[in-house]
Amino acid sequence: MNPISRRALYISTLAMAIVTALSAPARAQDATAQDKSQQPVTKLQAIEVTGSRIKGADMATQVPVITITSAEIRKAGLTSIGDILQQLSSSGSALNTKFNSAGNFGFPPDGSGVGSGSATLDLRNLGAKRVLVLVDGLRWVNESSASGVSAAVDLNTIPTGIIDRIEILQDGASSLYGSDAIAGVVNIITKRTQQGGAASIYYGDYNNLKGGATRNADLSFGGRTDRGEYFVDFNYVKQDSIGSGAWAQSGGQCVPGTGLANCSSATPTGRFIFNDPSGQTQDITLNGPVSGAANYPADFHNFSTADRFNFAPYNLLLTPNERKSVFAQTRYNLTGDITWYVKGLYNRRTSLNQAAPEPIFLGPGAGTGGLADTVGVDVTNPYNPLGYTLSADPANGNLIMIGRRPVEGGPRRYQQDVDTYYFATGLQGSFGIGDHDYYWDVNFADGSNKATQTVTGTYNIAHIQRALGPLAGCTGTCVPLNIFGGPGTITPAMLQYIQYIEHDSSENKIRLYTANFSGDLFDLPAGALTFATGYEHRSYNGSYQPDAVVVAGESNGVPSLPTSGSYSINEYYLEVNAPLLKDLPGVKSLDLSAATRHSNYSTFGGTTNSKLGLRWQVFDDLTLRSTVAQGFRAPSIGELFGSPARFDATLQDPCSGVTSANCAALGVPAGYAQPNPQISVRTGGNSALKPETSRSTTVGAVYSPGWAAGNAWSQKMDFTVGYYRIKISNSIQALDAQTKLNRCVASGDPGSVFCEGIHRNATGNIDGFDNTLQNLGRVNTSGYDFGVSWRGPQSGMGQFNANLQGTYVSAYRAINGVGAQEPRSVGLELTDSAIPRLSANLGLGWARGAWTVDYKLRYMSRLKEDCASAAGFAICSHPNEITPTRPNGTHDLGATAYSDLRASWKLPLSLDVTLTAGINNLFDRKPPVCVSCSLNGYDASTYDLPSRFTYLQADFRF
Repeated sequence: MNPISRRALYISTLAMAIVTALSAPARAQDATAQDKSQQPVTKLQAIEVTGSRIKGADMATQVPVITITSAEIRKAGLTSIGDILQQLSSSGSALNTKFNSAGNFGFPPDGSGVGSGSATLDLRNLGAKRVLVLVDGLRWVNESSASGVSAAVDLNTIPTGIIDRIEILQDGASSLYGSDAIAGVVNIITKRTQQGGAASIYYGDYNNLKGGATRNADLSFGGRTDRGEYFVDFNYVKQDSIGSGAWAQSGGQCVPGTGLANCSSATPTGRFIFNDPSGQTQDITLNGPVSGAANYPADFHNFSTADRFNFAPYNLLLTPNERKSVFAQTRYNLTGDITWYVKGLYNRRTSLNQAAPEPIFLGPGAGTGGLADTVGVDVTNPYNPLGYTLSADPANGNLIMIGRRPVEGGPRRYQQDVDTYYFATGLQGSFGIGDHDYYWDVNFADGSNKATQTVTGTYNIAHIQRALGPLAGCTGTCVPLNIFGGPGTITPAMLQYIQYIEHDSSENKIRLYTANFSGDLFDLPAGALTFATGYEHRSYNGSYQPDAVVVAGESNGVPSLPTSGSYSINEYYLEVNAPLLKDLPGVKSLDLSAATRHSNYSTFGGTTNSKLGLRWQVFDDLTLRSTVAQGFRAPSIGELFGSPARFDATLQDPCSGVTSANCAALGVPAGYAQPNPQISVRTGGNSALKPETSRSTTVGAVYSPGWAAGNAWSQKMDFTVGYYRIKISNSIQALDAQTKLNRCVASGDPGSVFCEGIHRNATGNIDGFDNTLQNLGRVNTSGYDFGVSWRGPQSGMGQFNANLQGTYVSAYRAINGVGAQEPRSVGLELTDSAIPRLSANLGLGWARGAWTVDYKLRYMSRLKEDCASAAGFAICSHPNEITPTRPNGTHDLGATAYSDLRASWKLPLSLDVTLTAGINNLFDRKPPVCVSCSLNGYDASTYDLPSRFTYLQADFRF
């Protein structure tokens, strides 16, 4: 089906849903009182909780589930459900719109792409790929950012206005839901109906920064008849950008506290490293821009740190993001026991990332591993001031490296346009046999996430090669390039020849069929033995198509190749819950649950995963629970079929500026200095990958004391505490590149397992670094969750409430395939992500009449990071605190707490209007400085932007 036909189908479906729902009242007139009376009363208790397929009220305390209601979503004052979920205490580092990496660094090894403009969720610090996202119990389509085939859901494809509640299962659930549910499950429950219409308008702004204004408008309407209900929602969100230059820390220096030392050697005046005819190595740059051809050596001086280029102000601190969506669903009771539903969503996202003008690196010292390493400057180039050719021949050439930053071409801009379509329909029903009730449902869902990306400000290296080569070969549209002239000397005609507009695209698709059946098997002395069983078929299809210039290897940017793949799964599951004891001393009830699921994949075959759970209600107020579960995650399309690509990692070469026997053994000459902080790393998928497997254990308690219920100081109070432990085997990942390089140098042996895939040229520069995906070993993590919630009674002073939720991570350890421990651990900041030892959220609320006030405190404990490229500078706070994970000294990131305040007032009008005002980051807390982070000098996945965010909102009901 072509895209136009597909879009027409989805829009038609939405229209059908609305028309069907609106016409339901007329059809419902024939419904009789007898129809209504036939509804079994027990259906009121037939609830299904995320983490169990069995319907029953007691299942709510069987597993550790956090519920976020639509009212709590509004209290956050945020317009992205991804941003809201990332504030969970159990949430780890994940993508959001504060990330500005759009391909200028390259591509991650798993083939998932950069995810520009997306918002994902990481639970237990195990990565977004190990979190399963459901919408109304069915899988949602994975994101596509026009740079790869992702295995994670973009939560920005789900508008906040359609959400009734979110249930977060913090437990492994592969036995019930299949692959990906290793760290947990997020089930987003959508609104089925509402009474009449509702509208909301919102405006927010970062007061201390220039830009970042956010607007949100939502319009919805719904209704209910005797035989049906419907809900329709239109949503619009627009978030403006903030440039990195708006904050001194992000725009002032490439790495905070290091001046220009870690900035780029590709400057507007150029850097030229070559051997002159006398055999002497020259490392020079222009004194400044010149008109016509430069004079050598008069117009040049030796390159130094003072000549480096500060690329930081060109980046973005907050990326722009615009989303438009329409959602509709209707439910119609075909009979008293059978309901048909249909729902559809269309979401369009436009986002943009920006980077500094693209550098041009030429010669073998460039280390790109591509065509640029072979490009020199011919003697006949009219702007060559040397009087001889700079040859890039790796054996006999005299050119080492040229680095030029053509600021005339403007910054690199990556614009993504992403369309998400989702359609689902099915039947749900129930029937009774004797005293037992049975429930069934059949479902179909089809989703697509399709993205295109347009990149401007990038260059065709093949055209650059021709424009710098023999003048006789620069014919037709070719214009000789002035690589030596300095800023302003690359003319529009030169730019027109060497620049091109890049067009990339990618798509993720899912199609699924499910059938479920549950009910009572038979009665036991302590109650009915209940069960659930079902079948699911899913098919995935994904593709990534980079621009033809990129595929041909002629792009000056990061190279990549097309990716495409598909696979399908058939699955069967069975779940039972057996009440063992009831109404005994010390045993109010004791239930044993078990579940197993067999999955058969077209890519690797079959796997079976099971789970056992025990729920012990000691007495009315206290319930204990425990689960032991197997889990697995199948390799994704990107991981299996991802084509070779490149990631320009920010790495510190241990041999730079160091003369040692180990470095000499690796072929590094004396006096070698790493020319740039970025080293090109080859990434890519691996068709031989096997699934990850896991073992998880949870133990918890829920205490709801009767002495704190219905009295003068408390209406209700709940205490929760839980322990979790997750062990993953055959984890799919690439070795940490910096750690691999450090261990290679430490070995001093080119044949070491850590040196495999790392190649240096004659200059000592790394021009090859193979770091493709593998089943690398084990990941073990454990910790504790805790919570206290309290709601006070109504009084003349109003009603108060308080809620505390926290997570303490006791251990995180990853062991790679050769038995060495990877650096990521608790309390460490690494590669733009962190694992705080303690994260906690405290909420306080007050409501009286038309007024409500809410306060939230968000806390993250202190972190440490390797000083890396900041070693030797004063900002490296503990240079002598050296560990295997911090070999260059230690920099501290202090504990951080944010305060959010919100107040709302329901106006005393006949029209139902509520006004809300709020301030997030009330005390203007700045994020701690991060010297190892790739951009902006802070960890965007962990901390807020350095500014208060104030917002106003008006809600109308009619």
